[in-house]
Formats: sequence, C-alpha cells, structure tokens
Amino acid sequence: MAKRFTHIDCFAGPGGICTGLHAADFETLVAIEYVKSCCETYQYNHPEVHVIHSDIRKVGKEDIEKYIPQEGVDLVTSGMPCETFSNAGTTSRSFYDDRQFLFREGIRIAQLANAKMILFENVPGITSKTVAADDPTLIINVLKQELKEAGYENYIEAKLSAVDFGVPQKRVRYFILATRFKDWELSAPTPTHTEAVTVGDALAGLPEVFPNTDIYGTEYTKEASAYSNLMRNLEFWHRESFDDSKIVNHFPMRHKAGTLKRFSLIRPGEGVKHLFARLSTEEIAKLQAQKVLPKKVFAKRNIRLEKDRPALTVTSHCLDENIHPIQDRALTVRECARLQSFPDTYYFCGPYSVSHDNRDVQDKYEQIGDAVPPLLAYAWGSNISNILNRYTL
Repeated sequence: MAKRFTHIDCFAGPGGICTGLHAADFETLVAIEYVKSCCETYQYNHPEVHVIHSDIRKVGKEDIEKYIPQEGVDLVTSGMPCETFSNAGTTSRSFYDDRQFLFREGIRIAQLANAKMILFENVPGITSKTVAADDPTLIINVLKQELKEAGYENYIEAKLSAVDFGVPQKRVRYFILATRFKDWELSAPTPTHTEAVTVGDALAGLPEVFPNTDIYGTEYTKEASAYSNLMRNLEFWHRESFDDSKIVNHFPMRHKAGTLKRFSLIRPGEGVKHLFARLSTEEIAKLQAQKVLPKKVFAKRNIRLEKDRPALTVTSHCLDENIHPIQDRALTVRECARLQSFPDTYYFCGPYSVSHDNRDVQDKYEQIGDAVPPLLAYAWGSNISNILNRYTL
C-alpha cells in the first residue's frame, strides 16, 4: 500500500483543501479554524480529523504534538482570511489590521510540526498590498523574508486559475509552495483541462426547486455530465462511508415578489447594473417604486449565470450575486457547492444567512464562497505527492 502523506490544515474553513487532499490520498491530522459553523461542517465531513476550534494564535505545541508523527508532518496548508487583500471591495482592502500578518501563524505551526512543506493560498491581491497606508513595504515580501528566516527558503510562486483544473468558475488564486530542503525541485500543478467545465455541466442532474415553497427534489434527474458524475463519485473522493441516496443542501430560498420580478428581467450574463443601463429613466423609477429595483446599484448583484460558460468567481456573497441560469431564483447551497467542486455528499452546517459583519460565524453560502475549490486542492495534492515521493521514499 502506498504511503499516505500527512497534513495539517490552518485556517481550515469548511474543509475545501482537506477534501481535495483527501482525494489525493493525504491524511489530514489536525485542522485549526476560528469560525464555529466551519468547524461543524469540517467535523461532520471529516470525522477522522482532530478539529481545533480556536483563534490560531492561541494554538500551541501542547495542542497538536500528540497528533504529529515523530518525523514531523509532510505538509501544512495556510489559507488565511483574504478580505484585507481582495480587490473586490476597496473598503476591505483599505483596512490594515491583524489579518494581514496571520501568515506568521502558518509558518509557526509548520515549525512546531516540523513540516517538510508549506502551501500558502490567497487572492492575487496579496502581492500588491502594503503593510500600512504610509509604508510601501509589501506584505508578500515580509512573508517571503519570514519564510527564509524560518528555514523555508526554497519556494516557488504560482498564480492558478481554477477553471484550468476542472472547476466550473473563473477563480484565480495565488500560491506559495515552500520547503525546508534546499535541493528539492519544486513545481506547481499543470492544467488538466483545455476546455472549461460549464455551469450547465456543473448543475446537471440537480432537480428544479421552487422559491417560497417547500417543494424540492432529493432525487437526481436523468441529466448528467462527466463533471456531475465526478461530484457523485464516492470512490474518487474517498467518501464511501457517506450516504449518497439523497441530495443534501438543495433547498429553495425565500424571495420577495419584487425580487422575483427583478430576476425575471435579467438576461443570461447580465446583472442588476445592466438593467439600469438597458431600461429608461422612467422604467427604472417605476420599478424602484415597486421595489423591483434597488435604489443603489452593486456591480456584482444578481448576475444570471450563463449555462454554456463557467461561472464568475463564487464568493462569500454568492447568495446575492448569482441567479440560476434558467430559473428565476438564487442558487441553492448545493448548486453553489457544485460550482466550487465540493462532492455531493458534502453537508454544510450552520445557518442559511447571517450578517457578514460577524467574524464569529459564517452561513452555508459564505463557507462555500471562502473555501478553496476541492478540485484545485486535489491538483496541488497530486503534485505535492509526486514531489514527496521523489525525495522521501
């Protein structure tokens, strides 16, 4: 039997990285996550992992040492919160707070666990964020310097698009893979897909649901795609112990009458902003009076997905940002999970909708949007496994 490489998951979220690495035959020993609902989702789906619900800065050697092999772990992953680095909102990017230096905790945990390798993940905006408004020093350069000081001076950088690895969305992420072995030749995964998986491919087989009702299907339709079959493949994901007889997290949302009317006006590829550009001033005023159109326009609000294209980036605001390609409604949790490449048996715990101002809890949609797509994590896992096999076996 081939050796299973070991892994510690920092800033673990609901388990996107773990799910992909598990498919690539990694064994996750410890996961560290601050948000309770994420911990509940993680533990439900990965009961074999020791999940630590804590601020990572409070996690010490005594909390993890009994789970660490004598020779140390093979890999530590660290996908710290990205809000302060994201270009999606200028307000969050203008913050200079504790979150931008949390990369230090990933390095610290790697040292405690004597990890051979560290994989950092974040939005590409991390490469241009400075440490302060009046200090031009780049956060990423501080990270690289502290990696070297910790003994992980051999590293590579990579910017990868999830769509190139079979994920049905245009999601670009920045990675650093580092090792404490100077002679190891490191590499990033090479794309596996020349043709994009589409929204239609992603949602194949999921039954229609009806907003403002309790009408939903738990049985798959006859429609299928290679991608939908992969999301149901228990063997690939090593989830044979999970029940796949019923579809989970596929419930309709509640929408006001004005919201449903707004959805009906939006064409594929359009969002609310397109209605303001397409309709006359009189029509806009009338629809605003009827509470169909909002008073304020958000660029990414209510975008109807295009069935024959991959989705735009699925974010923590995916409930408000995406409309079903055909039906006049928001996406279900399961549909968002499909776009992120979570397997169909993956159950999301926690509330359906909470304020994103509360950093202590995340609803199901926010958990999905903030996660690393499992198929992208699988590509990294397969690649890192090849490196470890080359130098350690």
